[in-house]
Amino acid sequence: MLGALALPVLSATTATAATVTAAPASSCSSQPPLPYKVHASAVTIRSKASAKSTALGVLYKSHKFTVHKKSGNWLSITDKTTGVKGWVSATYVYRDTRMCLD
Repeated sequence: MLGALALPVLSATTATAATVTAAPASSCSSQPPLPYKVHASAVTIRSKASAKSTALGVLYKSHKFTVHKKSGNWLSITDKTTGVKGWVSATYVYRDTRMCLD
């Protein structure tokens, strides 16, 4: 006994293409850089750009801070929450990157 095989009937009508208009994209170079963020729960603020230097404070993930300069893998910062100035490892503090499709 042979079973019946049901196949969908294909329509011969043509599909209409939807027109998509995109908003003009701005260049990445015209946008300001993203801010630095702490990507750990906390980072030790040091007196010098060295893990062996004196600890001056702690930069927590929730704190706002300013980066002044970079030296190797260290960033000179000022913690805006506490006012402490010092160095933090760039391993834990860095800028997120923006993906641009130019």
